[in-house]
Amino acid sequence: MIIDKFLSNFKWIMALCGLLTCSMFLGLFSPEASLQMNFGEIPGSSPYESIIVRNWSALLGLIGIMLLYGALNPSVRSYSLIIAGISKVIFIALVLTIGSQYLSNQVGTAVMVDCLMVFLFTFYLILSAFIKKDTV
Repeated sequence: MIIDKFLSNFKWIMALCGLLTCSMFLGLFSPEASLQMNFGEIPGSSPYESIIVRNWSALLGLIGIMLLYGALNPSVRSYSLIIAGISKVIFIALVLTIGSQYLSNQVGTAVMVDCLMVFLFTFYLILSAFIKKDTV
């Protein structure tokens, strides 16, 4: 009963995760604000920092769009969750291994939220695989 509700309403959870991830588009338009807000760092004057932050922000925003698309299109839902989940696990691992000094900034919140998302994505993928297996 609860599992059926979770599976049937997961598209809304996925859409919310997509919207939260899309918020990273901010860095595409204002890399300075993104660095300051997320890492507590003031960017230097080098243009490569702006390029890297803008590209990173665009890629994360596209992951958010992919999650929104997957929420609306069940045929690509698993693919979207796997790609987004891998991206989030890589981010979490990088912050925890080489960027732990930033955990007191907004990045720490992002790590916690991403951990929750990865858990929900994994739970959904496992449950939906078992449901499909039982119905075949």
